[in-house]
Amino acid sequence: MTRSSRTPRPLTVDGETFLWTLRHEHDDARTGDGFEDCREVLTIRRAGALGRLEIVFTCGPGHLVPDRHARSGAVGTPDGAWLDLHEPGTVDALLAEAHDRGFGADSAAVYEVDGWTLFPAVAARRAEGTR
Repeated sequence: MTRSSRTPRPLTVDGETFLWTLRHEHDDARTGDGFEDCREVLTIRRAGALGRLEIVFTCGPGHLVPDRHARSGAVGTPDGAWLDLHEPGTVDALLAEAHDRGFGADSAAVYEVDGWTLFPAVAARRAEGTR
């Protein structure tokens, strides 16, 4: 049975439970080789919290997302750096990096963060095997 992308997945970090989903979005405008403005949106929230953290990876020069260049959940750069947004370890590393920069997933606020600003640090964390 295929997992529903709308069903939040749990992630436990230091005894706290977070819920996360991943979705793919794009404008309706279709070009010759795909859709314009494709983006992957990773939503994370602490269980029971009203707010959420939305980490958005938008297609653009030097930014590869599914539909044009990659499989579902994969975001990367032409130099060969990739993250798989379906992997809990990647979600954990993105949450940690966003938290280090002052964005939380545990308040009543909704934060939208450009995922590409987190990408280099998270790719390095993942390569090192650290959170």
